[in-house]
Amino acid sequence: MTPVFVVLNAGSSSLKFQVFEARDEGQPCMVFKGLFEGLGGPAHFVVKGTDGAILDEMTWSAGDKLGHEEALMHLVTWLRQHQEDRKLVAIGHRVVHGGEAFSRPVLVDEAVLQSLETLVPLAPLHQPHNLEPIRIVRRRIPGMPQVACFDTAFHQGQSDIATMFALPREMRERGVRRYGFHGLSYDYIASVLKDYDPKLAKGRVVVAHLGNGASLCALKDGASVATTMGFSALDGLPMGTRCGALDAAVVFYMLREMKLSPEQAERMLYTKSGLLGVSGLSNDMRTLRSKAATDSDAKSAIDLFVYRIVREIGSLMAALGGIDGLVFTAGIGENDVATRAEVIAGLNWAGFALDEAANQAGGRQISSGAGPTAWIIPTNEELVIARQTQGVLGAASARIAS
Repeated sequence: MTPVFVVLNAGSSSLKFQVFEARDEGQPCMVFKGLFEGLGGPAHFVVKGTDGAILDEMTWSAGDKLGHEEALMHLVTWLRQHQEDRKLVAIGHRVVHGGEAFSRPVLVDEAVLQSLETLVPLAPLHQPHNLEPIRIVRRRIPGMPQVACFDTAFHQGQSDIATMFALPREMRERGVRRYGFHGLSYDYIASVLKDYDPKLAKGRVVVAHLGNGASLCALKDGASVATTMGFSALDGLPMGTRCGALDAAVVFYMLREMKLSPEQAERMLYTKSGLLGVSGLSNDMRTLRSKAATDSDAKSAIDLFVYRIVREIGSLMAALGGIDGLVFTAGIGENDVATRAEVIAGLNWAGFALDEAANQAGGRQISSGAGPTAWIIPTNEELVIARQTQGVLGAASARIAS
């Protein structure tokens, strides 16, 4: 039987998955993917092949109240019933925060799980949902190897100065520092950039991961030098519903003058701000673009988003000592023609020039002229998790064999 492993990415009401065949050459091969959505209500399950064709689909009624546990066990049962020539050997998980302790993927045991639970306050929107499937598998499929792959790990090689806040030493000793996120995405871009431009892969590059969550990362020779997210995934650029970088005194104002509880303030900054908060309309860039001509708040949300991207790219250029290329990735970066054009227009001073036809077509290179180059590279965080999962399993097997 062919060994396979499942890559999971859990949200509050969703469970995305991809199934990969393990390959001896170290490059796992995705065989199908799918998701559960609407968990907790009228849930919907769909599985697709590599060509996008639907292999199976099912919808539950609102009364069934399918949760993450039932969804995960349905997936395991589906695999056993429909993939008789394949055997599930491990599960890889995206875990947003690895803190200082985890600089590489790790095989999960009880001690690892307890350590990751202490990081929930640093990523309250993501970490609880990332850890829930791990607990379910440990309870329902004991003995199944699980690998945690971290969004923070890619940035662990940054210098001490790049990760430091100007706070008393005891705060640093408690783990209050810049961590950076979206590392699985940046890891993928760094790994494939040589296939687009071998010279650029060794140069100074800013990667713009622009989606509902958004950040920038400065790469030098494929390694993270600086990034816009810091202690939490709330920092840096404005996002779909998150505020991005904020004067800390605003929080004091919310608590003292507005009389918000810490929980209310946290909820406002994480779920009611960003594009949604500024526009008062939506966190979806497609909706904002469609309304911007007649809705000044929608236009302001877009303009602020672009302004902050351009400004932060300038900051990362300073950290790099210049720039050779810019990469757009993730949902907005890969699909929104106007955002790419506006960002590059804002960087004309740095020598960037837009190839309008290539940008409209969504081509690979979207810049022209002799200045720094600009690219669209679709990200693939799931493949990185699959690679890391296979690597950890291989290392574990080698230790056992020795």
